[in-house]
Amino acid sequence: MDDLRLLREMRAEVPDPGPEWLVPARARLLRGVRASRLPRFGRRLLLAGALGGAASVVIATRPHEPGGVARPATIRLDSASVLRQAAEVAESRPRPAVPRPDQWHYTRTLDKQANDDSGTTREGWMRYDGKQTAGYGEDGRMHVSDVPPDPGDDDLSPQQYDAKLRRLPTDPDDLLAHVGGDRHWIDLPVEEGVRKNAEPPDARAFRVIFLYLERHVVMPPKLEGAMFRALMRIPRVVVDKDVADAAGRRGLGVRFDWGGDPGTLSYHILDPRTYRYLGSRMVWLRDQYFEGDPEPAFRAGSVWATALLASGIVDRPGLRL
Repeated sequence: MDDLRLLREMRAEVPDPGPEWLVPARARLLRGVRASRLPRFGRRLLLAGALGGAASVVIATRPHEPGGVARPATIRLDSASVLRQAAEVAESRPRPAVPRPDQWHYTRTLDKQANDDSGTTREGWMRYDGKQTAGYGEDGRMHVSDVPPDPGDDDLSPQQYDAKLRRLPTDPDDLLAHVGGDRHWIDLPVEEGVRKNAEPPDARAFRVIFLYLERHVVMPPKLEGAMFRALMRIPRVVVDKDVADAAGRRGLGVRFDWGGDPGTLSYHILDPRTYRYLGSRMVWLRDQYFEGDPEPAFRAGSVWATALLASGIVDRPGLRL
């Protein structure tokens, strides 16, 4: 698997609320960690001076539990105020030009695994029409590869994402209904031996909105503002202050609160001034075991984080931003 393919698989997924959903996804994650050191459910798998007068409240740490860890102390912000400010900033951006099919989408990411703090930086290029990917191999040379069609994959080419974005409604309520009911994100991907999850529409809308926000290089400003306003309408969206991505950049951590006593906290992180997507962070609140292993696959307090270091359109592979 080439590096760009790995990048395309780093999609942000929302953790499922119950074991009937968590076990299959976490089993796939463990297999991925053992085989390639890149967790599957991290596929594709981001707001101080810009917050204005947003209200905040300190969330106290919980006491230690057997096999667990104190919940991280965070400062919870008023999510409606933060997301409203994000929408206003987004709507003031200049409208990006539509790239040509023969241009390339360049990305550079940093990935720090939960069991390995060294971190891995990856970069890659994808032709805008999705027909080719490119990257530097271990020999230091640029390699360009054709991309075969994969009808069972839920990922899209940059051009397909662009086209899908430009068809989305800009009314926040209509947008929320659309992304929560889009069959593309319900039926795909098709993975052999993996049972489909009955993902609640609110959770799906949250996940899909952040898939789109990550692709800000082609995002129409009015639509980006509508996405933040749509997030305001999703119950149990939480915004915490000073959440760090894999590069140590501190921003606004946005997460979907499943309620109860979750085993992990998963964030999408936004820049505190521009509200651009920075990366993701997952914190384990207790030891996590898989498949009867005597040792935990992830210790309480483990952190897996990513950072989107660069993303933009270039004229040919090899050009960087």
